[in-house]
Amino acid sequence: MAILVTDGFEQVEMTEPRKALEESGAAADLVAPDKDEVQGMNHDEKGSKFPVDARLGSGSASQYDALLLPGGVANPDRLRGIPRAVQFVKEFAEAGKPIAAICHGPWMLVEADLVRGRKLTSWPSLQTDIRNAGGAWEDSEVVVDRGLITSRKPADIPAFNRKLIAEFAQSMAKPGGTERSRKQSGT
Repeated sequence: MAILVTDGFEQVEMTEPRKALEESGAAADLVAPDKDEVQGMNHDEKGSKFPVDARLGSGSASQYDALLLPGGVANPDRLRGIPRAVQFVKEFAEAGKPIAAICHGPWMLVEADLVRGRKLTSWPSLQTDIRNAGGAWEDSEVVVDRGLITSRKPADIPAFNRKLIAEFAQSMAKPGGTERSRKQSGT
């Protein structure tokens, strides 16, 4: 699995899903543009720094079975201004691979033009952006619609993790799942 981040991501929205994925047997790489490490945030305060596993542009979505987009206001706002980051998200959608986004993470789905005709959720302040992009916004702890798994906030992480693990496991089990994921998951 790829976890696309840059400085300013909400730390718990990366660490808790990553932990759940790894405990389920999946590899979970932090992918970031032009960084060796990225800065997490705990709301408005700096959190921990995390080493980057792969630089954006050094590989492609074909190397991964699924994508996780953590929130934090700064993280997706910065990423959506990077054409290669937006293209990376589009590659997952074009390949029919699941994409999970929490809190402000769905901004990347809007930027990649992936919400039209779909139902999703997010941090409440994104609902107008989602509707303007042709999506249907719902105030639920987690929404799954044709490969998009979305959630509102850190309090929803337990429900989010259950859904993303179920969706990601289906992707890894499909023929053509990446060799790395199969080795990690035992499939």
